Amino acid sequence: MEFGTIIETVGEVVDVLGVIAIVVGIVYAIADAALRGLRRISPVYTRFRRVLGRAILLGLELLVAADIIKTVAVTPTLDSVAVLAVIVLIRTFLSWSLELEISGRWPWQKHDEPADDATRAPAA
Repeated sequence: MEFGTIIETVGEVVDVLGVIAIVVGIVYAIADAALRGLRRISPVYTRFRRVLGRAILLGLELLVAADIIKTVAVTPTLDSVAVLAVIVLIRTFLSWSLELEISGRWPWQKHDEPADDATRAPAA
């Protein structure tokens, strides 16, 4: 087997894994929301959005990896690299937007842990 063929196949497999991650995440998010709704466990909607967003983020990361593998290793022309750059920019923007929706902060912002009432100092 030729090197280019192997790399193309690896890229296609990672592409499929990205789609599978999104589809499985959608199915899981729907099933989780349905079970939470039936059991009257709240919050259903915010958890559904968080689980769905994480699945989409994972799928996007895998799709970007597949595009990089296929573009750089198989057809490294100036046009294909330019198209890859645009795709990566769009998917990165989508990932950041999803992260902001899920966590309420940008990816580069530090996560502040909420203070526990028992560890707070008494007010003077």
